[in-house]
Amino acid sequence: MTDWKIFRGNCEPHNSIDTLIAKGAPPWRTFGDVPDTPFIPPKDERLQQRMSNPQIKYFYQVGSKEIDIINTALYLRRPLLVTGKPGSGKSSLADAIAYELNLGRVLRWPITSRSTLQEALYRYDAIGRLQEANLAKESSSGNGIRRSRKESTAEDIGRFISLGPLGTALLPTLRPQVLLIDEIDKSDLDLPNDLLNIFEEGWYEIPELTRHTQQIVDVRAYDSEILVPITKGRVKCASFPIVILTSNNERELPQAFLRRCLRLDIFDPTEQKLQQILNVHFAEDAVSEPARQKIITDFVARCNDGQLLSNDQLLNAVFLLSQGIDLNQKITDEQQLIDAVLRNLSSHGKR
Repeated sequence: MTDWKIFRGNCEPHNSIDTLIAKGAPPWRTFGDVPDTPFIPPKDERLQQRMSNPQIKYFYQVGSKEIDIINTALYLRRPLLVTGKPGSGKSSLADAIAYELNLGRVLRWPITSRSTLQEALYRYDAIGRLQEANLAKESSSGNGIRRSRKESTAEDIGRFISLGPLGTALLPTLRPQVLLIDEIDKSDLDLPNDLLNIFEEGWYEIPELTRHTQQIVDVRAYDSEILVPITKGRVKCASFPIVILTSNNERELPQAFLRRCLRLDIFDPTEQKLQQILNVHFAEDAVSEPARQKIITDFVARCNDGQLLSNDQLLNAVFLLSQGIDLNQKITDEQQLIDAVLRNLSSHGKR
């Protein structure tokens, strides 16, 4: 079983995902069949350009433990819940998976307290449809033209429906799509429970199309101009999407929700990993080696002291150093500039 890993974490693109698909999913995670004309996700040129940078590739590498858990989620067709402090690189994992497995763009659903399952599946512009119907009626009356209901442009309901990121991720495709649900712990209390049925069944209905007389209606996929045919108002995935959920551990999630996910905890990076991150963003001579090592040591010491810091703060500090700014200068009688840049993010922690 030495070659069981589909995702290898080296950011070298390959097509081993086809091997996983051919092996088949667990019987309880089998969904629909691939249609004759499956949805083909668009490519992400920006992702391709960014990940083709050798330094960026190195930055996206993950450890063996993380690789094992990611592959387990791939085999079981289960969502992966990635937890860790802000700025630890949780969201970037979705890009690394999509790039290495040649899965096209990453569908992104950033969560707020107002996010709902409905908007993630699809949106129906009922007001826009009504306005167009009224305009068409006035135009027809003014020209003395009587149009049947079937001929009315208001009946073209598909133009007023657009799929959301989750709704697009569940379209039947040859290969699974990658969906990033970012900061699920910021959601309304009910949203994790609302996702349970979708995670189990892998399908949803669009009632506006289910009731429609037209059997097949073209609607717009998320964040693109691609039109996809929806039959009888129902969307069902052929292979469960690769779902990456991130959490900053700001609140507990329901046990029923956690049971349907595999969990990956990202811990504080080592000094060696922090050095690698800096090498990606700064030239070797941007900051002297002693100054770079000192700021890394200070950053790690603050984290070990219980302070909540993000990697972004370290990058900010090193950038200021590269501009010749002395971080040890006093900005108040009690605070240095370095303390402002590496300020504890926890509202309950000490400064």
